[in-house]
Amino acid sequence: MATTTSITTTYAGEFAGQYISAALLSGTTIENGGITVKPNIKFKEVLKTVSTNDIVTDAACDFVGTSTITLDERILQPEYQQVNLQLCKKDFQNDWDAISMGYSAFDSLPPSFSDFLIGHVAAKVAQRTETSIWEGSTATSGQFDGLTTLLGADAAHTGSTKITGEAITAANVIAELGSIVDALPSAIYGKEDVKIYISQNIAKAYVSAQAALGYRDLYNVGQTEMNFQGVPLFVANGLAANAAIAAETSNLYFGTGLLSDHNEVKVIDMADIDGSQNVRVVMRFTAGVQYGIVSDIVSYGIGL
Repeated sequence: MATTTSITTTYAGEFAGQYISAALLSGTTIENGGITVKPNIKFKEVLKTVSTNDIVTDAACDFVGTSTITLDERILQPEYQQVNLQLCKKDFQNDWDAISMGYSAFDSLPPSFSDFLIGHVAAKVAQRTETSIWEGSTATSGQFDGLTTLLGADAAHTGSTKITGEAITAANVIAELGSIVDALPSAIYGKEDVKIYISQNIAKAYVSAQAALGYRDLYNVGQTEMNFQGVPLFVANGLAANAAIAAETSNLYFGTGLLSDHNEVKVIDMADIDGSQNVRVVMRFTAGVQYGIVSDIVSYGIGL
């Protein structure tokens, strides 16, 4: 049964990769450098982590082994995702640039619509990927486990770095952001790539609070960068309301087989295959996220 609509050209190979690239790399988190991208993962990648305790001691003539080195690992395993659409050329005979389809009864989908359709599908994939990066669940078709899902299930993520949180308003946003900064481990506080990733409603509340305090023009704010006590605020559109994560960008990973031969985008005219007026749009790609050192991450409002 048609999804509702059809085309002529088959896109695959290197050109197809451009569509996949647009789809996966145009969500705000990835596009704005909010996460470390690891491409070319064909199956899975092992992320090695190393931690030590105090390693400096008083000097001595002999070699004396000291300290404790802990080696750990996390698995970044992107999941296979796909888009399958079936459209009918007949649906565009009167509505979308009919002349460009030709006058023959054996017409093809307008080239301009072909481009629009693929761009539209790529945008939808990017939107879904952005949501999955933060709040996704592999139990839901078309999603993979997001960072908040992984943190919520991680028994090692507990204590002062896991803040229960509450509904954010302009009245409490400064105090709540302060609690996140206070919970940042001293080992990463002040690091160059530390960010507080916030949801849209927290960003709006913070702008309102700044305006009320006279630090920002409420009506002419524009798209300015935000920070809190010197820590950059990164608006992650995929985060649920009232949720935030503080971490180093280098400690958060997005993996994909983006450049492998498993990626493909095809727009297939079925006329020569089964005699129908249908066109199929096929996209296949892999995507997944993981973090490195959980003790260096502060979460706020997960599951609130």
